Amino acid sequence: MMLGADVSNLTGDARAAAAHGLTIIVPVYNEAAGLALLHDRLIELARTLKQRHGLAVEVVYVDDGSADTTLAIACGLPATAIDVQVVSLSRNFGKEAALMAGLDYARRGATLFMDGDGQHSPDLVERLVAHWINDGYDVVYTAKAHRSNESLLRRLSVQGFYTLINWGARQKIPEDAGDFRLLSPRATAALRQLPERNRFFKGLASWIGFRQLRVDYEPEARAHGQTSFNAGRLIGLSIEGLTSFSVAPLRVASLLGLLLAFAAFLFGLSILWETFITGKSVPGYPSLVVGLMTIGGVQLLMIGVMGEYIGKILSELKARPVYFIAEHTVKSAEPEKSASDSVGNAAG
Repeated sequence: MMLGADVSNLTGDARAAAAHGLTIIVPVYNEAAGLALLHDRLIELARTLKQRHGLAVEVVYVDDGSADTTLAIACGLPATAIDVQVVSLSRNFGKEAALMAGLDYARRGATLFMDGDGQHSPDLVERLVAHWINDGYDVVYTAKAHRSNESLLRRLSVQGFYTLINWGARQKIPEDAGDFRLLSPRATAALRQLPERNRFFKGLASWIGFRQLRVDYEPEARAHGQTSFNAGRLIGLSIEGLTSFSVAPLRVASLLGLLLAFAAFLFGLSILWETFITGKSVPGYPSLVVGLMTIGGVQLLMIGVMGEYIGKILSELKARPVYFIAEHTVKSAEPEKSASDSVGNAAG
């Protein structure tokens, strides 16, 4: 039995692979105010990619249980120069599930993930596609050029997250990399074959390997509203990523246990020194209470860490669907009239 996955049947020649086209996957959640403007920019992008690279483009909007009119607006978007799919989830399953749904429904060869809030510029997509077709890279991912506009606490938290998740990992996750990335047809096929339900796309897209390239960029301002990713959700996403893609928290638990055991050994030696060498008795009650509280707190913390991993195992064993589709619509690209056709029709 072969334990690996073979994607060698998909050509590594990017120009030949480009004939299969590109799917742009856009998860949206309460993005009604700016969705039409984003779609207009994607139409212009599709025209440009068709002209420069002969690349057929489709967009898959994944509505992640929006509470506003996002779904209605998405269903009414025109399929001008670009195929349009609208996949509506039955409730809010989270961004990772929405990305997976878009990947499952993508009909073209290559895939590109981008946010629906306008911060991922469609103009930058041309550069990512050029690195794929002209330079032969399979994964072209973007990363923030700097974080100077963020607070010191947030910068330290992000740095600590990447340090922890990459600790001891053979395949490192690039720091500051986001979900805004392009995958070639064979990289897309490889990502599809990963079976786990608790997905962390940033880590998985790095783990599959192939030729990868980092592109630094400056995110644009949000087209409207405020981000729904508050501190609590960011912490939750970080915990999800750590426990889904890394065993670093368990290693930290083992290291902390070793340090506590070593500290207890040194404390025991100090008690022996005080008792047998100097003849002084060590007061027992305060030291005993502090020791018990320290050890008890650490044990509860480690039980919580192990509980996170056990919860992941339970989720995988239940094998529940990652998402449910409530609605699915498909529109094929409408043929655009040329200027000569318009003049002929007017003359007739």
